[in-house]
Amino acid sequence: MSNAATEASPRIARLIATEIAARPEQVTAAVALLDEGATVPFVARYRKEATGGLDDTQLRNLAERLSYLRDLEGRRAAIVKSIASQEKMTPDLARAIAGAETKSQLEDIYLPYKPKRRTKAMIARENGLEPLAEAILAGRAADPETLAAAYVTEAVADVKAALNGARDILTERLSEDAGLVGDLRVWMQREAVLSARVVPGKEAEGAKFSDYFAHAETWSKVPSHRALAMMRASNEGIVTLEIAPPEDAADRPVDMVAARLDIRGTAPGDLWLRKVAGWTWRVKLSLSMTLDLLGDLRARAQEEAIAVFARNLKDLLLAAPAGSMPTLGLDPGIRTGVKAAVVDATGKLLATETLYPFQPRKDVQGAQHAILSLIAKHGVKLIAIGNGTASRETEKLVVETLKMLPDHVAKPTKVVVSEAGASVYSASELAAREFPGLDVSLRGAVSIARRLQDPLAELVKIEPKSIGVGQYQHDVDQHKLSKSLEAVVEDAVNAVGVDLNTASAPLLAHVSGLGATLAESIVAHRESFGAFKSRKQLKDVSRLGPRAFEQCAGFLRIRDGEEPLDASSVHPEAYGLARRIVSACGRDLRAIMGDDTALKGLRAEEFVSGGFGLPTVRDIFAELEKPGRDPRPSFKTASFADGVEEITDLKPGMVLEGTVTNVAAFGAFVDIGVHQDGLVHVSQLADRFVKDPHEVVKAGDVVKVTVTEVDVPRKRIALTMRKDGGASAREDRKSRDSGNGAGGRGAKGSGTKSSGPRGKASGGKMSSSPAKSDSTGAFGAALLDAMKKK
Repeated sequence: MSNAATEASPRIARLIATEIAARPEQVTAAVALLDEGATVPFVARYRKEATGGLDDTQLRNLAERLSYLRDLEGRRAAIVKSIASQEKMTPDLARAIAGAETKSQLEDIYLPYKPKRRTKAMIARENGLEPLAEAILAGRAADPETLAAAYVTEAVADVKAALNGARDILTERLSEDAGLVGDLRVWMQREAVLSARVVPGKEAEGAKFSDYFAHAETWSKVPSHRALAMMRASNEGIVTLEIAPPEDAADRPVDMVAARLDIRGTAPGDLWLRKVAGWTWRVKLSLSMTLDLLGDLRARAQEEAIAVFARNLKDLLLAAPAGSMPTLGLDPGIRTGVKAAVVDATGKLLATETLYPFQPRKDVQGAQHAILSLIAKHGVKLIAIGNGTASRETEKLVVETLKMLPDHVAKPTKVVVSEAGASVYSASELAAREFPGLDVSLRGAVSIARRLQDPLAELVKIEPKSIGVGQYQHDVDQHKLSKSLEAVVEDAVNAVGVDLNTASAPLLAHVSGLGATLAESIVAHRESFGAFKSRKQLKDVSRLGPRAFEQCAGFLRIRDGEEPLDASSVHPEAYGLARRIVSACGRDLRAIMGDDTALKGLRAEEFVSGGFGLPTVRDIFAELEKPGRDPRPSFKTASFADGVEEITDLKPGMVLEGTVTNVAAFGAFVDIGVHQDGLVHVSQLADRFVKDPHEVVKAGDVVKVTVTEVDVPRKRIALTMRKDGGASAREDRKSRDSGNGAGGRGAKGSGTKSSGPRGKASGGKMSSSPAKSDSTGAFGAALLDAMKKK
């Protein structure tokens, strides 16, 4: 860390504390722990006394802002050094640099001192024209052309050239005025309008972006999905984008520039300077403002899109596990057959088959016989059916097959499972190592079976970006997206905890303090020496030192081991405290664990000691009452309606059950069993105003929906969760945040389709008919473009 960053730490602590609603001393303590190598999950769970109870969300925000502010301090130090080396530092300039709170403010201040290539203004100064500029500024009553005549030389051809040189000097001076640039930026951020216009001749090619062929809205109000849709259209050469002042305030920026020149009247000098102000805005500042605001819009839109993806991924990872039971996974297919794989309660592969119940073979009896044989031989309790092509047909086959089981035989539970990312896993190096002799197509069935047993344990094997629960995920900064999603995975894995004796290396790699190398070492040790009997044995693992043990131990569980507390989230460093609490009850530790009445007579405050504060004591109380508790919800699944298997089977008014597959800023997508997700627009999620869909639903939720509109040719399905079936949609129109833009019309979706992880087009969804007459539609702006099918 640089000296600048160290010296500025109190300021950084104050800034971050304000942003995350904490005290500076909390931030300072958290920063110290993170700098020492502690992970966010460890600090959030086991260092509450030090940080005053900062949670994982606050700590993630803290870490992100810490990186930005330290970069800012490093840049501040570099700028100070640069200006000092030029011997141009003044007390006022030093104060301005010290007071800059953002990188853009800092760069505005540095611009006049930044080494640059030879400019027109430099040439004009070399030609002796700076005194002319000063003369015009000082003597407004004089005619600039008369003043300029005295500056015509061998290097300056004529009066016009002299005035142009003076103009270039003033233009550069104005464009490097940090105060002016800052004021203009603030005004543009508040008032500017973003406009999109179709490139002539691109109408047919860019039909999917037709809603942006003539679109305008206030820059500050453009939602993420709409901004990214327009930027994609621009990148593909379909539309041009412009950011400019609104028509009724088009001259305001020129007025602001003119005010910097102190133009007050109509004297010849004032009139000429007014033209300079206009020139400065048109040629210099408007372009830089457009680039700045486009960059800001892109960053803002990407940040929101990444946040949506992260929330959906978290919900998916923390979805309810069906449990450790023998499971049959079915990866549906028509021509290539239905791939079947049975795994035991621990996820170990037991058997595989390929079934051909559909055309061209149509061997229904053979497929049913194979399914019944697998169920009988391996004691199958769960059947996981992938939700891709032929999913409903495969589900129907399973239903008919299960009817053939004798009444006295318990029928396995069938569940339709999202297969997003299954093909990515199947072709991965990890899958090849895990199943070297298994055909790629059968690996997908294994993944589908395992993700029903435990979604978290299986989904961590897939690159988060390939799970496909985001919007415009390919249009955002991939490094930032990966970093954000990896943080989500880390938090989810450590929130649930990991069974040390059954976890795979990919799952262990996300445990606090480990990583891929140590995870592989743990698995290798387990295979060589057998199951771990205690957490202490982790210290015998190659290259797993004291720091890694401290970070990971509390998140690793050992069931039925030598130490009962190893099955809980109590950290080994606090075992003595836990035993003191148990001793106060006068009962055996194993008898107390899981008994939520055993500690009722004790007060947590009585066990606070020098090393452990009240937060830790309360956590231990909670853990003793419910050791190793899983924060994930109980398992339940949607029941698809019989006879509703294709989009053509849908009719308005149908009430169906479905599973939320994705949540975007404008609504939620729901799988209702017809191979095409329907859209519940944000205005249709509840009988009240909903600003953020995540307030109402999350990925994996089972919901009841009513079909409001079906567009078969465009594969669009509109759904509602309102009790009135969507009849009150008009009431929310005025309050929609995706409403009309500055141009008098909202931008509707572009309809862009993206291929899902299994190569299927995600398609679009449609608006509900009550809002159809409004140009914002039931799904507002750019909804179609953001849709991701499964």
